[in-house]
Amino acid sequence: MCSSAPSTVSLKIVADFDLILRNATVVLEDRVERMDVAVADGIFAALAPNLAGAGREELDCAAWHVFPGVIDSHVHFNEPGRTKWEGLATGSRAVAAGGGTCFFDMPLNSTPPVLGAEEFRAKRAAAEAQSVTDFALWGGLTPLNLDRLTELHESGAIGLKAFMSDSGIADFPRADAATLRAGMKTAAALRMLVAVHAESDEMTRTLAAQRRGAGRMTARDYLDSRPIPAELDAIRMACEIAGETGCDLHVVHVSSAEGVELIAAQRAAGVKVTCETCPHYLTLCEDDVLELGAIAKCAPPVRSAVERDRLINSVLRGQVNTVGSDHSPSPPELKARDDFFEVWGGIAGAQHLLALMLDLWKQRADSDWPLLARLLSANVAHRFRLPRTVGRIAAGAEANLALVDLAATDEVAVGRLHYRHRFTPYAGRKLRGKIVRTLLRGKTIARDGQATDAPAGRLVIPLTA
Repeated sequence: MCSSAPSTVSLKIVADFDLILRNATVVLEDRVERMDVAVADGIFAALAPNLAGAGREELDCAAWHVFPGVIDSHVHFNEPGRTKWEGLATGSRAVAAGGGTCFFDMPLNSTPPVLGAEEFRAKRAAAEAQSVTDFALWGGLTPLNLDRLTELHESGAIGLKAFMSDSGIADFPRADAATLRAGMKTAAALRMLVAVHAESDEMTRTLAAQRRGAGRMTARDYLDSRPIPAELDAIRMACEIAGETGCDLHVVHVSSAEGVELIAAQRAAGVKVTCETCPHYLTLCEDDVLELGAIAKCAPPVRSAVERDRLINSVLRGQVNTVGSDHSPSPPELKARDDFFEVWGGIAGAQHLLALMLDLWKQRADSDWPLLARLLSANVAHRFRLPRTVGRIAAGAEANLALVDLAATDEVAVGRLHYRHRFTPYAGRKLRGKIVRTLLRGKTIARDGQATDAPAGRLVIPLTA
């Protein structure tokens, strides 16, 4: 008689999805809805209440809101060439820690600036090697590269950036009316978008020279040298040329409600123009610059508290199209000048773009979370002609998202900044709303303010490229 050991049966549980977010409050483009969100192979596979099936990982998100990953269309990460200021590794980690899954890097601060295909390739290679988030790259529009704009288009540039006033970078000169006209004509033919820094060079130079000539070099003098009319004059000129050439125009970092209203009027008249503003224009005011000094200097400057509130109302009425951080850092020594006109003008803010806007929304527009999601994600994707798989929470789209605890409070702590130089005018602020986790194509790239070091980013190219 023989006997045998009892047989064992091995059971393999096969998950239906890679990840399921259970009981989440999901912020869609047009509504907020409680549901489960399933992710498979890096995309949103299903969205529904009480979703059937299992995930390899499941998170109870009953206390969290799910926002689409932020697309920050306006950063200066300065690489290659000026990585002492910031870099693609540090900058992208800051974006990820703040709920961002994609950034658009500006062309002027790298050395050399991105004025053609060769420079574009160098920056792309650096970003692919280091960025933890997806990225797009701006090309420049200057008097030096009008014959190279097609190169930038063929390389996949997200658009062309021009300065209508001094950029502060010698090898990225401003675009006068003739340069803008020639560049916009080419851009229109290539179906490329042109973004402008809109301040009248003539007005700002004259006002600055008057003050400095009289020995007046304080923060107050700087603020007075860049008034709202300087912004309005440049917007009018840019819109006039865009109308003549049929070019798509995007006015970045608009600092005033009058600027927003002027752009809306031009759009109503048939000009293909949109606008961006930034958190510093919605949270800071002139008093902050006078108190904090160089750390809060930017161009255009932040305005009075009254003007700030008017701009906030413009945003809440839906008159502003996108919000970007305009993260423009520098080494501390460039902020340490007795002459405020010589101080580098730029605010470090990419890590707290979403956080600052969440705090503002908690104060002013607690119920309209879809508007905020559009400003930071869907509108950006639409304006810059990104694929429909980007910037939205929908079945088939890339699973790029930020998990947010709106009931929590988070402090802007200098020790938790990912920037190369850990300073920001927002330090010490207690913000309502906390970013819990950031996911890129369903993979966690940041958790509780700490970002991964693993490069996972890809170049994002507009559909017209």
